[in-house]
Amino acid sequence: MWGLLLFALKYVLDFLVATQVFGRPWHLTSYLPHEQMASLLGGGRATTRPFLGAMLILALPFVWCGVTLTVRRLRAANLPIWLAFLFFAPVINGLLFAILSIVPSLRHVAADGHRDVSDRSRALARLIPCRPAGSAACAIIATTLLGLVLAAWDIYAMRIYGLGLFVGLPFSLGMIAAVIHSYHGRRTAWGCFGVACASGMMLFVALLASGMEGAGCLIMAAPLCVPCAGLGGVVGYAMHGVASSEREVAVLIVALCLALPALMGAEAATHSETPLFAVRSAVEIDALPNEVWPRVIAFPALQPPTEFVFRAGVAFPTSATINGVGPGAVRECVFSTGAFIEPIEVWDAPNLLHFRVTHNPPPMREWSPYGITHPPHLSGFLVSRAGQFQLTPMTGGRTRLEGATWYQHNMRPSLYWKLWSDWLIHKIHLRVLSHIRALAENEAPS
Repeated sequence: MWGLLLFALKYVLDFLVATQVFGRPWHLTSYLPHEQMASLLGGGRATTRPFLGAMLILALPFVWCGVTLTVRRLRAANLPIWLAFLFFAPVINGLLFAILSIVPSLRHVAADGHRDVSDRSRALARLIPCRPAGSAACAIIATTLLGLVLAAWDIYAMRIYGLGLFVGLPFSLGMIAAVIHSYHGRRTAWGCFGVACASGMMLFVALLASGMEGAGCLIMAAPLCVPCAGLGGVVGYAMHGVASSEREVAVLIVALCLALPALMGAEAATHSETPLFAVRSAVEIDALPNEVWPRVIAFPALQPPTEFVFRAGVAFPTSATINGVGPGAVRECVFSTGAFIEPIEVWDAPNLLHFRVTHNPPPMREWSPYGITHPPHLSGFLVSRAGQFQLTPMTGGRTRLEGATWYQHNMRPSLYWKLWSDWLIHKIHLRVLSHIRALAENEAPS
């Protein structure tokens, strides 16, 4: 109740300061992680700093209240105080608030950390084996099945690849796995952490085996999802003894299972496009700009790739052709998954070729045991918007050739997936630029 009241008060104050003092829009969605930077940083530099300062000063009392309430609730539930740090973690903090709203206050737990025999005789206790190996296997199987259902909900019903899928889901499954593993008695922290990580990895195997996802996306998601699952396992270990009855354990698990789809739905309802990102790569060529230019606008077929990332399924360029001369000409860059259609906007031979992109092929061919699969993230989740080649003359008859791509991706957390997309686009750039360099140097007069 206090959390809801404080949030309502903060929204009113933020709205008044943003709209009446600084003339900026402010909405409920401005508190979502992917909206915060756009809401805070929109506008010129001259007005950004005062606005940021005012919003920070306004937020500090509410941060203090939120952390204080979280710490008091953790103490009442006999949970470790360090869990208050999760107050600042997007998505995870929402799950933490849901849990702290339902866990009971301090209960007595036996000195050996085990539950009453009468409690262990109930249905849930009979389903979960007492031995550590058995409870670990039960936890992994249960969370894998639950994860498949929740992942299908997010991917196919909500059609969004966001924080709920890559952060909230592994964290929740890791926590549930640790709670199940510790049901009959306290396990070690490393044991809960290992079971949680294993549940996340087993979910990856299940997604691959079911054909819902391919190997490429799962490999890229693993460095983010597995640590989140492990963190959930640590939180589950810390919560041992809080839910001291079968009913409380069931309520805790059900609360997580309901809170996560709700968060996914809210994320889908407030989803917005990410800003344009830019990737630039350059090589130096032993040829003059006018000798390099013909191979910039079009080039013959490249040799098959040797890089593992392309052999694993990421789309790679194979050739380029052009129809017409000057602005309005259409360049077609053929990739292994299809062709990019690139109408020319700036034709400044032999210095600059700038084009927009009107058609994008799939960014990769996902591998699965059933051959080529086509998960939803291959359609519209990584989109190239524009590109250019810039040629700069250098001393000694050399040319600096720079390739640039402006793109968007609709997967979150944006900064994490930007690391992958920037790296992949840079590899594509280098494949094209190296090919142009080889052609130009071979064809240029000695």
